[in-house]
Amino acid sequence: MAENSNQNLKGFSRYLINAGLMNMQEALDAVKSASEAGVPLISYVVDNGLVSSQKIALLAHQEFGLPLFDLDAINKDSLALNEVETELFTKHHVLPLVKRGNRLFLAASDPTNQEAIKEIQFSTGLAIEIILVEEEKLARALEEASRSQDAAIGAMLEENLENIDFGLDGGEGEADDDTQTDVDEAPVVRFVNKILLDAINAGVSDIHFEPYEKRYRIRYRQDGLLYEKASPPVNIAQRLSSRLKVMARLNIAERRVPQDGRIKLKVSKHHAIDFRVNTCPTLYGEKVVLRILDSSAATIGVDALGFEEDQKELFLRAIKKPYGMILVTGPTGSGKTVSLYTALNILNDPEVNISTAEDPVEIQVEGINQVNINPASGLHFADALRAFLRQDPDIIMVGEIRDLETGEIAVKAAQTGHLVLSTLHTNDAPQTLTRLANMGIPPYNIASSVNLIMAQRLGRRLCEHCKEPEDLPRTALLEEGFTEEEVEQGLTIYKAVGCDKCTNGYKGRVGIFEILPVSDGIAQIILEEGNAMQLKEQALKEGYYYDLRTAGLLKVKNGLTSLEEVNRITKD
Repeated sequence: MAENSNQNLKGFSRYLINAGLMNMQEALDAVKSASEAGVPLISYVVDNGLVSSQKIALLAHQEFGLPLFDLDAINKDSLALNEVETELFTKHHVLPLVKRGNRLFLAASDPTNQEAIKEIQFSTGLAIEIILVEEEKLARALEEASRSQDAAIGAMLEENLENIDFGLDGGEGEADDDTQTDVDEAPVVRFVNKILLDAINAGVSDIHFEPYEKRYRIRYRQDGLLYEKASPPVNIAQRLSSRLKVMARLNIAERRVPQDGRIKLKVSKHHAIDFRVNTCPTLYGEKVVLRILDSSAATIGVDALGFEEDQKELFLRAIKKPYGMILVTGPTGSGKTVSLYTALNILNDPEVNISTAEDPVEIQVEGINQVNINPASGLHFADALRAFLRQDPDIIMVGEIRDLETGEIAVKAAQTGHLVLSTLHTNDAPQTLTRLANMGIPPYNIASSVNLIMAQRLGRRLCEHCKEPEDLPRTALLEEGFTEEEVEQGLTIYKAVGCDKCTNGYKGRVGIFEILPVSDGIAQIILEEGNAMQLKEQALKEGYYYDLRTAGLLKVKNGLTSLEEVNRITKD
């Protein structure tokens, strides 16, 4: 029986028994307890005083013939920590010591940990050599290494990009990947990490890495506009794209076709940020664009979107209806997804079944069944919608109605007791109804299914610390669209100035909305196949509708944004 139990024991425990350092029952108990605690066996044995760290190290040295090393004798600053992801070496309880050519030496207290060797070898592409160390010293060194990595990330946030030396001689030729040294690559890693961390810190939405013939440009999209962040040497263009592709788990050898991937960047022990990555071959190398995916956008609350009070009431009333369709329209980057997910977050309840089909899923929310559309594998919006309707849905969100088939299924779902939310690409709310008709959806189906249409834009919000009143003549204000009454009452509008707390006088963004509920009067015009102008006239006559331009001027009147910004996003 004892022999069978010994055979059932795995790893280093059998060596401890054979050496007389533990008996069978102690070993079985230790293996079970270590597994329940989620810690390595040797860590558990040493931490609980069952066997000393020195005895285990000597036993491993004798049994496996591996070199035994004193970790206290090494300079901790010279460790090869950048060769292996921090999460990987802490998970396997090993420490990267030094890299020599294509070999990486790992400090370990358990030489039987083959899983660590295989996974790190696969991750790094290096041959792994194990160096035995005492468990107590290894645990202490791992804790120090983890702290230093977190500190390095914090310090990097303060580092100036211009101070990073790429070790190049300024030549125009592209560096050959095969001849790069480790010294060359370390600054590239630091540079990319710095760019990503700065973007997160600044609230950027997209990062563009752009190669040209004579220069390389990195731009941030902040508050809807692009501006240049850095211009590293053009010599490192290929190494920058390769680094980003490695992080996104893309094929670094493939440079002729676009690729899509994701990066998860750990900014601290308990916080990680996701990036959506796309590469595209250009004349002078691969352009790489990263979209920062912020799941917190789904929980900002309806009050933070920027609705006027009457608009918020119409929006909330529409999403609380048990069936029908709500359509959101606007250009790419106008905040449609955030508006839809704000609605879904309000509706997200254990009593309802919510399913979404998106291309791709950008905001992940617990409690909502989210599907990534994948046309390459044959999964289109219409396919996902048909599947949803067989899964007892209450609420369905379709990322975009792109074709007649998707539109017809969405309309039928809205007519048969489901609440459907989706988007379209049109310039304003009235045009959305005529766009559905132009797709081929019968007018009576549109009139009976659509509850509300919302067009939106995102405008830059004025910085509260530096905005200043702008003096414009009365005639100019009237020409911009303000009423005689507003001008006579002493209208105060503000302009952007700029300070150290904002970007060119703006910080953050505010939504500008045009909301059109489908009333009986609007439905009648749809049935009569009226045009967008007739729909707009009817909505104005009913008194609850104002267009994007008017909504933007309201934001100017309330001091939230500038007239210049409203002109940028709403003027024809």
